[in-house]
Amino acid sequence: MSAVVFPAEWEPHRAMLMEFPVFWKSGDIAAARRSYAEVARTIACFEPVTMIATPENADLARELCGETVEVLPLPHDDAWARDNCPTFVKTSGGALAAINWHFNAWGGKYPTWELDNAVPQRLCDLWGIPRTDAPIVLEGGSIHTNGAGTLLTTSECLLNPNRNPAHTPSEIERVLREHLGLERVIWLPFGVDGDETDGHVDNICCFIGENTALIQWTDDTRDPNHARCRADAAVLASHGVAIEKITAPPAIYSGDERLTASYVNFVFTNGGLVIPAFGGIAAEADAAALAKMRALFPNREVVAVNTLEILKGGGNIHCVTQQIPA
Repeated sequence: MSAVVFPAEWEPHRAMLMEFPVFWKSGDIAAARRSYAEVARTIACFEPVTMIATPENADLARELCGETVEVLPLPHDDAWARDNCPTFVKTSGGALAAINWHFNAWGGKYPTWELDNAVPQRLCDLWGIPRTDAPIVLEGGSIHTNGAGTLLTTSECLLNPNRNPAHTPSEIERVLREHLGLERVIWLPFGVDGDETDGHVDNICCFIGENTALIQWTDDTRDPNHARCRADAAVLASHGVAIEKITAPPAIYSGDERLTASYVNFVFTNGGLVIPAFGGIAAEADAAALAKMRALFPNREVVAVNTLEILKGGGNIHCVTQQIPA
């Protein structure tokens, strides 16, 4: 394929993609839909938002999202645009293009993903965007770029046998390099403990500059993430990447399940950031995270949205969005 560039998420966007919930594992799909709509309306203060909704849910999506959010009727199975929508890249000439990865619902965890897997082709056909079909299973939440040829991912996820058992690590890295125009892939060992995505990088670490990464951190030695964040930080340091730490929220539970709450799971917008908050026992940590992000990004407007209902479904703001580069 021709040379491409995988832009950093802080570069200008044409729009943001989201998907209106169809299935919801926590049971309260109405609350989840309201939370998605709030995130969409918040992002729409910065840039255009297109909310994909099944034809039968399109009117409800319009009602909840309001006039500032475009609703696009399109069949789909679930609600995690980061993972099943295409990864948008730019050609060497600056034109928009898309990479279509195979999607298998995080290693076959949720039956019926055929419609989700078809979304990239439908979108690209509808919008006339050139599409390249990649030969591996990959979700967008498992990769993060600095926009200058370096990619972050985790071995825990991308090398999990429920994704690409027939491919060696070197073969997977070759596909990443070729399809995303990369010079370097940094393999972090871990994501957040208990993450049902098998350790997506977007819950634990992301680039916030060409050579600076933000990592979620805990000093609680009883927390399984204590060792995980340190192991990841050591790999980053070995590659010469500077590290900024953001303190994790306290353990948040839904019933007996500890939720994978993360402040790293935010999204860049044009001129801003939209970050998660959780309320309740996390209120103090929410305030500290907001202050930290505002200090890190003094030239951006940083807005927090309570996304506890989205978290109950297994992800957060970065997971439910997919930027389209300008």
